[in-house]
Amino acid sequence: MNRVVSANTTRFILLILVQALVLNHINFLGYINPYLYILFIILFPVKNNRMLFIFLSFILGLTMDFFLDSGGIHAAASVSIAYIRPVILKFCFGTVYEFQTVKFDTVAFSSKVLYITILTVIHHFILFSLETFNISKVIFILQKTFFSSIFTIILCVLVTIIFSRKTK
Repeated sequence: MNRVVSANTTRFILLILVQALVLNHINFLGYINPYLYILFIILFPVKNNRMLFIFLSFILGLTMDFFLDSGGIHAAASVSIAYIRPVILKFCFGTVYEFQTVKFDTVAFSSKVLYITILTVIHHFILFSLETFNISKVIFILQKTFFSSIFTIILCVLVTIIFSRKTK
């Protein structure tokens, strides 16, 4: 149990540092930014306390808001995907999730990519909708969501591949 807690604490801190010190300074073509910090929410253990998970997601988003001076939009988007994550897990992993046995190193690659994609697109859509907060700019919101999501998904998949533990 202590190993899981320390691994998640380390992941939390490292993702915040990488996001705040490196990734927040990438502004490709003026509006494409990767948000790797959501990997904490994506990879958080399934069997843990749901209220603790939602609280940690709020703290994660609030920390990003602190670094970006964004007024709570990251906290709102992070809490939203943390809240709907069980539905997405059930959709992507089916009975493996039903029996609480989801291990991201052992599930099919396509299921993993689908799961990361759905959570990333939802997060980014909420984030950019709150950032823009203007229904007449829906095309701009969708464009930002689409391009930033592609960048974030590629980065998340690469990081999970690089840091995955091979079980053979």
